[in-house]
Amino acid sequence: MYVLDCRKLAESLRKAEEDHKAISCLTDAYPEFDIAMGYQVQRELVRLKKEQGQAILAYKMGITSQAKMKQMNVDEPIYGYVFDRMEVPDEGEVRLEEFIHPKVEAEIAFILAEDLEGPDVTMEEVLAKTEWIVPALEIIDSRFADFVFKLPDVIADNTSAAGVVFGNRRFRPDAFELDSIGVTLCTNGEQRAEGVGAAVLGNPAISVAMLANMRYSHGMGKLAKGSMILSGAMTEAVMLKKGDHVTASYAKMGEVSFQVR
Repeated sequence: MYVLDCRKLAESLRKAEEDHKAISCLTDAYPEFDIAMGYQVQRELVRLKKEQGQAILAYKMGITSQAKMKQMNVDEPIYGYVFDRMEVPDEGEVRLEEFIHPKVEAEIAFILAEDLEGPDVTMEEVLAKTEWIVPALEIIDSRFADFVFKLPDVIADNTSAAGVVFGNRRFRPDAFELDSIGVTLCTNGEQRAEGVGAAVLGNPAISVAMLANMRYSHGMGKLAKGSMILSGAMTEAVMLKKGDHVTASYAKMGEVSFQVR
């Protein structure tokens, strides 16, 4: 029985991210590597980033569509973290060479007005304790070759977190039927994907509730007042290339955009 060196594996992922060079999946080297081990490595990766002076900006949910959950053979999503160095201003720029093979997804972010703590958080409680919702674009960038991985790998890799663009306007959650919010994702004026809030577990607020309950079951504590949560992709992920101008147009919530240099 080998002893898993979580710190060493986290360091390999941190280096891959900083060097912009893909590595082999952890499950290739360690066939027994499972979901629990993935979260262990993720926690070490978070520690490494904090030691570098990075701070957690937001929580993020992944694999929040029923089709993706079925494909990955899981019955609950996964979670990770967005760090402050990953934030890009609305209408800002990113440089392609700072990633490996980035993709972009349209999401809705939640900002909590009150603490949210499991084990039995509901969608209704999330909506009651949410101060604002914000349209957002998430940039994902797997540190594994060809964006191919197994579930424990992507958990260890902090759910492919790489960047985030938050819209400049905030909205009250009770002003919308969140499952009905539509979005169109375009690059250079060409529609590449579209989606609706219901694509996220039926309602994005359900995703936030699941995050609170998963953190409780993992002994990770509450989601504190003021926390920001990316609830999951409303659209498929679109590959980015140099020169792309990316725009997500949300029904009644305006646009969020950035440029790839």
